[in-house]
Amino acid sequence: MSKPITRRDFVRTGAAAGVAAALPAPLAGAPAVHTRGAARPVVIASGNGNQFRNGGTMAAVETAFTRMVGGADVLDAIIAGVNLNELDPGDTSVGYGGLPNAEGVVTLDSSVMHGPRRRAGAVAALAGVRTPSLVAQAVMDNTDHHLLVGQDAQRFARQMGFTVEDDLNTPESRRLWLEWKRRSDPARFPDPGQRAQAGHRAGLEMVAEGLIDPMHYYGTINCNAINAAGDVCGCTTTSGLAWKIPGRVGDSPILGAGLYVDNGVGAAGSTGRGEANLYNLTSYLIVENLRRGMSPKDAGMEGLRRIVQNTVERRLRNGRGTPNFGIQFYVLNTRGEHAGVSMYPGGTYAVCDENGPRDVPLEPLLQGGPND
Repeated sequence: MSKPITRRDFVRTGAAAGVAAALPAPLAGAPAVHTRGAARPVVIASGNGNQFRNGGTMAAVETAFTRMVGGADVLDAIIAGVNLNELDPGDTSVGYGGLPNAEGVVTLDSSVMHGPRRRAGAVAALAGVRTPSLVAQAVMDNTDHHLLVGQDAQRFARQMGFTVEDDLNTPESRRLWLEWKRRSDPARFPDPGQRAQAGHRAGLEMVAEGLIDPMHYYGTINCNAINAAGDVCGCTTTSGLAWKIPGRVGDSPILGAGLYVDNGVGAAGSTGRGEANLYNLTSYLIVENLRRGMSPKDAGMEGLRRIVQNTVERRLRNGRGTPNFGIQFYVLNTRGEHAGVSMYPGGTYAVCDENGPRDVPLEPLLQGGPND
């Protein structure tokens, strides 16, 4: 025989039912919130992360992975990897021998983020130091600041014991600068606007003729990694846009643009047209997309769509009305899932995990090419 329901029980039950009825039902199609799963150790990077070895046997991603699984701090391992690119004169997009600015001076930018420590450091317009990633790390470790620039960044590097050289050009980078200078002779283009257009046109001509690697015109290596403990770190380092106006700084040293890391969510970094990335703080947007539950690929594609949406100037759009430039993002979540996405088809990104180093095709948002 069931127990009789008292008036007090009836009121309590009714109140609870009323509260439950007042709660909103889950939204249809709402994205899943990111949850941290078991981490699979992996290192990802832009394509040059599996290309240059500076005379050794391993490229950046393999070097970083080997050190990381051997117990090294994740950021230390990443920086050891990108140092190979910074020191290899064959990679004209970063470090020593990087393509110089319009005055023939090699200036470098870099940023680092340490996920577990919630710390970051960066340098911009740094001349004379071959490994700006190490100087950025020194900013993170030895100051309360995130970014040092120009001559003061160089002074800081000297105080920290870094070798400061008068010139980071190699014979090849100087030869290419002289060729660009010949094609964009200021005497032929006295108007500043015409001179800028001529310089940009000359650079693109050199890319089309095979004198400059298309991926080196904008420069940069981005490298992100996660270890078995789930620690996420990242680094971006570059010599910047070839033949840039002196003083120009792109996205690479700017947190949220060239690099963003959240240890509970993942990391994203970029190569390509820095100004497009800066306007949208796209790496930050991508990591926030990961937080909302998107896959690395979907998060990156949404970032590219934001760039397309905000590219409204006619000079930045091709005949089809889409961006006339390339940009790529490299995305990693805390489960070790990753993706490389690009505005247009072509190119690869580098991966190293327990299966070794390899190149993986970038996933394009748009078809065709930037100059169609």
